[in-house]
Amino acid sequence: MNKLLTAAAAAGVIIAAAACSTGNETATETDYAAYVNPFIGAADNGHTFPGATTPFGMIQTSPVTGAVGWRYCSEYVYSDSVIWGFTQTHLNGTGCMDLGDILVMPSDGSRRRDWDQYRSPFDKSTESASPGYYAVTLSAPDVRAELTATPHAALHRYTYNRADSSALLIDLQHGPAWSEAQYHSHVRLCETQWEDSVTLTGHVLNSVWASQDYFFVMQFDHPVSDITTLAPATDTERGQRIVAGFDLRPGEQLMMKVALSTTSVDGARRNLQAELPGWDFDAVSDKARADWNSYLGRIDVDGTDTQKTNFYTAFYHSLIQPNMIADVDGSYRNAADSVVKATGGEFYSTFSLWDTYRAAHPFYTLMVPERVDGFVNSLVEQAETQGFLPIWGLWGKETYTMVANHGVPVIAEAYRKGFRGFDADRAFEAIKRTQTVSHPQKSDWEIYTRYGYFPTDSIRAESVSSTLETAYDDYAAADMASLLGRTDDEKIFRERADYYKNLFDSQTGFMRPRLTDGTWRTPFDPASVGHSESVGGDYTEGNAWQYTWHVQHDVPGLIALMGGNDAFADKLDSMFTTELVTTQADVTGLIGQYAHGNEPSHHVTYLYALAGRPWRTQELIRQIVDTQYRPEPDGLSGNDDCGQMSAWYMFSCMGFYPVDPVSATYVIGAPQMPGFTLHLTGGKTFSIRAEGLSKENLYVESVTLNGKPHTSPYITHDEITRGGELVFKMTDRHQSHKNNNR
Repeated sequence: MNKLLTAAAAAGVIIAAAACSTGNETATETDYAAYVNPFIGAADNGHTFPGATTPFGMIQTSPVTGAVGWRYCSEYVYSDSVIWGFTQTHLNGTGCMDLGDILVMPSDGSRRRDWDQYRSPFDKSTESASPGYYAVTLSAPDVRAELTATPHAALHRYTYNRADSSALLIDLQHGPAWSEAQYHSHVRLCETQWEDSVTLTGHVLNSVWASQDYFFVMQFDHPVSDITTLAPATDTERGQRIVAGFDLRPGEQLMMKVALSTTSVDGARRNLQAELPGWDFDAVSDKARADWNSYLGRIDVDGTDTQKTNFYTAFYHSLIQPNMIADVDGSYRNAADSVVKATGGEFYSTFSLWDTYRAAHPFYTLMVPERVDGFVNSLVEQAETQGFLPIWGLWGKETYTMVANHGVPVIAEAYRKGFRGFDADRAFEAIKRTQTVSHPQKSDWEIYTRYGYFPTDSIRAESVSSTLETAYDDYAAADMASLLGRTDDEKIFRERADYYKNLFDSQTGFMRPRLTDGTWRTPFDPASVGHSESVGGDYTEGNAWQYTWHVQHDVPGLIALMGGNDAFADKLDSMFTTELVTTQADVTGLIGQYAHGNEPSHHVTYLYALAGRPWRTQELIRQIVDTQYRPEPDGLSGNDDCGQMSAWYMFSCMGFYPVDPVSATYVIGAPQMPGFTLHLTGGKTFSIRAEGLSKENLYVESVTLNGKPHTSPYITHDEITRGGELVFKMTDRHQSHKNNNR
């Protein structure tokens, strides 16, 4: 853990943390941000970044230590010792490359002609990070670099400690890429203009993962004394590299603002004027920290400093995205490259839906409800533009990444939970079109409905995963159709939600690939890991062991297929004891065949609680929390995936988890900290207490809700949001399933 952050947490730093206007009232002045360590997950696997951002902001300004290959999806690896510069946008915890816009790097006055000669080593002891702030000292030029942010703009402060002349590299070719060739070719258009001696504006169009137009306004608090344009490194480069010189004395500071927009330079200028009119770096940093505290303070945690660091860092990571990419006037560039006004003035993107529908979006419905309608409206608007709901939305465009379409359950869950700040009929039409109108990239509904599954010999890859995950989306569509009184639609989608049964092989006990003639694909190895991008196969970043349990909407039906509770639970036991050997980077955090580092496994431990063995859920939650989450750069066992890994941790520590988010219920597990207080809308609170919790007392003896025995394996969303108290009595002995069939 970063020494600065450790000291801050131990000191219990106090500031005034303003309560949100949404009614999530907190009377506390605790500096929750002191417990956040942005370096957690910043090693190879986690793909988080340590730089400055605001909740759901467009800007994530952060250091770059590399940019080519999967290792650098966030452009930063904690163990590296050289910084390339600082970019203004980043993805949090993803396994794909994009963003990384506008690299800037302070330098001394030397005018190096080679584009890669501006990089600098740095001493790790000089590096620090906290919500809304990042700092490091660059050894080569002896420059102290500090970064902070508003939602649409970054503010940099560079102290040139020994310079008699100084410079700044502005690299508009830079961007994370899969290969060296792509790194030098992804920019398709780059236009810049010096409006005056302190203002550079421009427009860049690039494409690594999604096609991305960004417009920018860059301002300095000192005039530029000279300008040098570097020659392209290859004949494929279109992005400019500009070296701006400044007349600074040793110890003098240079400040720089960068505002972005998807619409125009004028849009970026409006964003800058609205959010960053002055040059008070400390005030901007303090405001960003206060914004973070207004969210983090919605949950009070009773636990050790280490536990609080893990929890509040998870909370922080979960709120970095989705990103508000609409300008301050509500304008944004849509999937058709048209500039339009967003419904309600909000348009969000960076929707890692294959990951986040599982726990991150349920967490938003509980703790950030004021954003949920905006998320739904954004999904619907993009659907109406491109013809289907976003699969993996980035910068308002579609990436076509992963399988099925989990914008469907995100919308259905919101409607089931009572959110009404969107047009439900309009939203359902987007769902219906998504689930019934084929598009060549990802869906062939004629094949799906003809066979009742995606045959392995009819689609390119991922046939089993596509079928199982689509069945959940169909269930979600049916649930919303039911609430809307659309009986015919409900019937169709309800029938399709049962298609998962068509891939269950009773002889092997696994979900396995099936051919168009109805026979099983052979040979079959349930431990063989599929990965569409590398080895192909019938599973998405997983295998039959992990995907056989992917029936979130009908666990009783899956239990029946397997022969009842005991057979089901015994099969689960085998999953956690059968060794998996794989080199797939996405399949990590292994406990037997269980892979906590990837999302298809995330609900599996909770299935024991629905099959009469809740103590196994309780044991495994403790094991996962203790082994897969640590307050260190390598403390995440896999990609954070836009907050999904973090959301799993928070829910599991509180004692419940949304196995089926659309049901508006949470399966009860076991709390991992002594207590939580959730500050909810309207001034209500929901308290969770774990009486007698200890290293040995990891089992749940009994549960009470508002003083009454609670014997259901579920707690509902309404029961939580009404406010109250959930009390777990913990013990060191688990209850037999005959006596505690929770």
